[in-house]
Amino acid sequence: MRYGLVVSNIGSFSEPVNVIELAEQAEGAGWEALLLWDHLAWVWDGPAADPWALLSAVAVRTERLLLGTAVTPVPRRRPQVLALQVATLDELSGGRTIFGAGSGGNRREFEEFGESFDTEHRWQLLEEGLALMRELWAGPLGPREIPTWIGGNSRRARRLAAAYDGWIPDSTSLTEMTMTPEDIKDEAIDEISVMGYSAAGDRELHDRYADDGATWWLESLHDRRGPLEQMLARVSAGP
Repeated sequence: MRYGLVVSNIGSFSEPVNVIELAEQAEGAGWEALLLWDHLAWVWDGPAADPWALLSAVAVRTERLLLGTAVTPVPRRRPQVLALQVATLDELSGGRTIFGAGSGGNRREFEEFGESFDTEHRWQLLEEGLALMRELWAGPLGPREIPTWIGGNSRRARRLAAAYDGWIPDSTSLTEMTMTPEDIKDEAIDEISVMGYSAAGDRELHDRYADDGATWWLESLHDRRGPLEQMLARVSAGP
C-alpha cells in the first residue's frame, strides 16, 4: 500500500498558500502523492481554484510528491488544451504527474453553461478525449507517458480503468467511507486508489483494503471534515 492525499480545490483549499503549506508538510511526513479535486464550486457553493494552477505552484515547492487530479471531468474540457496543461505540469514537476479522469458527476457544472449532461454524450467525449490526449503526449507534447487513472464506480468506469493505468473509485461521501474492501476488489485493474478517512497509523483499516487489491490509500481532506488546522495536523502525523 502506498499513501497519498486527495484534497478539495474548494474553500480553504482554494487558497494557494494553504495548499502549498499542506504539500510541504505532506512531503516531509511521508505521503507520496497529492491529488486535487477538479470542481467549479463557485457554480454551487463558494470559492474554488483551478487545480492545475495550484499543482504548478506545488510542483516548484516540492521534490518527490506525485501530483494530479481526482478527478478531472474531461467532457467539460477541450482535450487538446487539457493535454497541454497536464504535459506542462509533468515537465515542471520532473515527470511526477498522475492524470485522474472521469465523465463528470455534477450536473450543474455542465448545465449551468448550456452543456449536455447526457450520460452517453459525456462518455463519448471522455473516451475520445483520452485517446486524443495520449496521442498528443506521444507526439507533439512528448514523448511522455503520464499515468491515467479513471474515476467512477460503474462497470463502464472499471472497464476503462482496466484499459488505462488505474482506478479511483468514488469511495467516500463528505462524512464517511461508502465502499467496503469487497466493493473495490477488481482483479482486472492493477492500480486501485481508494479514497478514505483514517487516523495516523490505522494500519488495520488500510490493510483491509490492501488485502482486497487497493494499492493506494488516498486520505480525503476538505472543509466538511474539519478546519484547516485539523487537516494540517492530520497530514503532519503521516500515513
